[in-house]
This record gives sequence, C-alpha cells and structure tokens, in this order.
Amino acid sequence: MLSSILLASWVFGMALASPLKRGLQAHESRAKPPGGYTLTGPAPSDTLLSLRLALVQNDAAGLVDTLYDVSIPSSTNYGGYLSKEEVEAFIAPTADSVSAVNAWLSDNGISSSTISPTGDWLLIQVPVSKADDLLDAQFSVFTHAATNKQTIRTLAYSIPTDLVGHLDLVHPTVSFPNPYGHPPVVYSPQVESTRSDYAASQCNISAITPACLQYLYSLPTTPATHGSALAVTGYVGQWPQRADLATFLGEYRADISPSTTYNLVSLNGGIDPQNGSAGIEANLDIQYTVGLATDVPVTFISVGGSSDDTDFTDELLDTALYMIGLGSPPQVMTTSYGVDEYLISEKLAYNLCGTYAQLGARGVSILFASGDGGVSGGHYPADGCTTFIPTFPSGCPYVTSVGGTINIPQTAVNFSGGGFSNYWARPSFQSVAVPAYLALYGSKPMDAGLYNASGRGIPDVAAYAVDFDVVLDGATEPVSGTSCASPTFATTIALANDALLAAGRPVLGWLNPWLYAEGWQGLTDITTGNNFACSDFTTGFEAAVGWDPVTGLGTPDYAALLRILGL
Repeated sequence: MLSSILLASWVFGMALASPLKRGLQAHESRAKPPGGYTLTGPAPSDTLLSLRLALVQNDAAGLVDTLYDVSIPSSTNYGGYLSKEEVEAFIAPTADSVSAVNAWLSDNGISSSTISPTGDWLLIQVPVSKADDLLDAQFSVFTHAATNKQTIRTLAYSIPTDLVGHLDLVHPTVSFPNPYGHPPVVYSPQVESTRSDYAASQCNISAITPACLQYLYSLPTTPATHGSALAVTGYVGQWPQRADLATFLGEYRADISPSTTYNLVSLNGGIDPQNGSAGIEANLDIQYTVGLATDVPVTFISVGGSSDDTDFTDELLDTALYMIGLGSPPQVMTTSYGVDEYLISEKLAYNLCGTYAQLGARGVSILFASGDGGVSGGHYPADGCTTFIPTFPSGCPYVTSVGGTINIPQTAVNFSGGGFSNYWARPSFQSVAVPAYLALYGSKPMDAGLYNASGRGIPDVAAYAVDFDVVLDGATEPVSGTSCASPTFATTIALANDALLAAGRPVLGWLNPWLYAEGWQGLTDITTGNNFACSDFTTGFEAAVGWDPVTGLGTPDYAALLRILGL
C-alpha cells in the first residue's frame, strides 16, 4: 500500500515537472528535398535554431476584400486607403490564439519575443534536439551538390492538435534557401542588343542611360515636390556607394545637384560601410531610382549581413514588417531579388504575400523583378526544362511583377522571367487578359504539362533590362537583368504619384487591378520576342498582342499614363 502511494506521488510530481506530451498533427511537409539538395545527415543536436512562429491572423480574408475595394477603379471606395491601425485590426491574432500559443511555449520552458507590430509573428530559440521533440521533426543537414552550400531543414513537422487554427506555421522548416544566391545578371551571352538609328540620339549609344530611359518612357526631368517617396531594398550583403552615386549623377544627370543622395535604413545588421566596395545590384537600384525620379526621396533599406548567414525569406519578412510598422511608409517599394517558388512552402508564401496585401491596403505599390531565367525561374538550369518554374514573390497577386525588354524598338528579352504560379490561382483582375493569351498560345505541344495554366500569370508589366551603365567603385560597366527593369518601372509610378498628390488625389497603391482595368492604355504593348531561356532554347512563352507571360501588359509611357489618370 505504501509503495503504491509513493509511486502515485512520484507520477504526480513528474507530471508537474514535465507537462504531458500533447497530441500532434502533421502541419507542413514535402516529399523530398527540392532539386539539387540531398540529405547529408542529422543536424547536431545542440545546434541552436532561431524559429519564427506565425500566429493565425484575425481576419486576413477581410483585409483582402478591403484591399480590392480600395484598389478597383470602379469601386466607390477607390483610393480610400486604410490607416495603420485599421490594417492592424484585421491582422492582429485573437486573444485566444495568443494565449494558446504562449501556453504551449511556457509548458515547454520556451520564451519568445514578438517581432511584428501586431504580435502575429514570434521568435524562439531552441536546440535541434528540442525542436525535433517539440514539432515531431527531424532537422537534418542538406547539401546542394552544385554549390556545396549546406542548410539545416526538416522535410516535415507537426504542431499540437489544439493549436490548429491558432498557429499558422513555423519557419524555417520545410522552406529551403536559394543555393545560387541573388546576384544580378552582369553579362548575359544569350542576348545581343540593337538600337535602331531611328531612335533619338540619347539611345544611339552602346549602353542604356537615364537620358535614354527618359526618352523611351517620356519621363519628366522636373523635380517632384508633393510628397511622393520611394523605397529600394537591398539584401545579401549589397549596399550602394554614395561616391559612386555622385559620379553617376555628375555624368548622367548634370542638371540636378551632385550632392543628391538617399536615406538609409539598416535592418538586422544591414551594412553601409562606404569603403569603396559597393554592391553592383545596390548601386544599380539606387543610381537609377535617384537618377530618374528627380527629387523623389529615396530610402535604401539594407537588410541582413550576407548570403551565408541570413535567410532570404526572413529578410523579405523583416522588410515588410518594417514598412508595415511605419506611420507613413514610402508609397512605392522596388525589389530586384526573388527566389524560385517551389523552394518556399505554401504556408510561408501565403503569409509573406499577406504582408504585401497589408501594405497595399495602406496605399503602397510593391514591385518585384520577375527573374532572369526565362521560364526556368531565377537562373539558367544545367539540365534543360523539365518543368517551368515561377518565381516568388512575383507570383503573389498583391505585388506587381516586372519583366524585361531589349532593343529599340523594344522586344522581349529572352531571360525575362514569366509564367504561371503553382500556388495562387488566377486572380480576378486577370480574368480577361490571361485567358485571351492562352486561347491563342496556351496549347503548344512542346509545353504541354510544363506549367499551371490556371495560375496567376507573371509578369504584369516590363521595362528595359539590358546594358544599363552603372558606376561601380568609380568605373562604369554594363548591367543586365530584370533587376534593371523593376526600379525603372518603380520610378515611373513614383513620379505619377507625385502628379496625383499635386492634384490632391490619392496615390496609385496596389497597381494590378488598375493596370488590368485601365492602366494598360498607358503602356506600350510589346508583341515580339520570347523567354526561351532554358538551356535548349526551344521552349517558353512568346510575346503577343495584349498581356503575355514575358512582358506582361507592356512598358511604361509616363505621358500616356497621366492622360489615363486625367492629369
């Protein structure tokens, strides 16, 4: 009898010291590592993992409905953007979700920190052994054969059954980093540009300059004065050099002060050493935003330290959360980086896409380069095209994806990223333009089964993307890629916003519903070329009259856009 009492007391005491293990339910998984990655072995049990927990948001669907309501030109609420507090009311997790997740962490002796303005993202740090037990996971080392880069991930994880509906996802788990990094295309042997004699003298040169782009897209040189602002993002150890910007402006915009510069924001150890070792991508983005959007305040957001010690999706999230946390964020943000969609889990992709919906509801236009691999994603594959690869975040319907052109007259450049998302269905704003293209070009036998014809189509628009003169460490060199196109299109929108503000009207905000409804009339349709950038150069999409998955709706014509806007 005494031994039975002692045993019961011991069991009861252990229950107090170690909470009973909760029932777990599979939450996210992938059948195998993404292409090129192989399982090397188990991750060391004492390796410390920084895990981000996304809580289920209160009314994300309601936010999207409101976003459409303020972004569709025919809506009576068009341009009636939400305040920071109004957006937060949709996004903040419920008290029940916060309590449930915090109780789970507390029961397991884990402390967390809040990393988003509304508390929908938490950060925890746990060793691999604890993460495996907590999530019924097997965190392992995966190696990418071509680059020899390693990462710690799991192919599946679970969450407690009672947290379903409260905990949206845990990251990084089944999403994998881009092993190739995110460099711009500095030289592309697959293309050779030509500029016809008919073009104005500004473009009869060996490289593209601000004067040429001002000619091509009728961009004004008069200063902006009414509060339009533009943000440029920088990742993977990229930062611009102020001395190079001064040299660039002196050479190509002698009509503005050579002391014109940019504002700097540093997130998570983002660097700005100004020691003569600038990043070519950052210099490109800053020189062509500052150099084209005359007197529009430009902010460079330097995020993370380097491609070796940061996760790109974390950087995307941190950037969006920073912008969301501002009382008055810049009305345009351009990003010249992306990742192949299949590397990111659907839940993480949807959550990140939702952050862009939040910014759109605040009146911010979000632009991303569509990628430099044609239909093969962000890079050229070594083994041909076994399937078409869309890029992220371009596939998110709440961002505007920017493809690339070449030559004068302009034609599609073959590396212009384009295709159809495998995660997002075709959005309503593409319900006419995309089926029209597919009816004519969507049944090519060679492409059968290679893409999701019912998915969201990318890109939405395009701009020139080859041979941009960029000053790097005092010397000028040509740069190519859709990383040239996105900042070019972004400056056009920033300048249009300034004209709208001068007229006492709201800025353009989320562009896509307006672009497909009426804004397309202010674009130049690109009808020739293709994005056959796979290694065999035999498959991809053709440019065509109207929207196409190479150049979208076309390239900007600022003067025409103002006419469409009634300015």
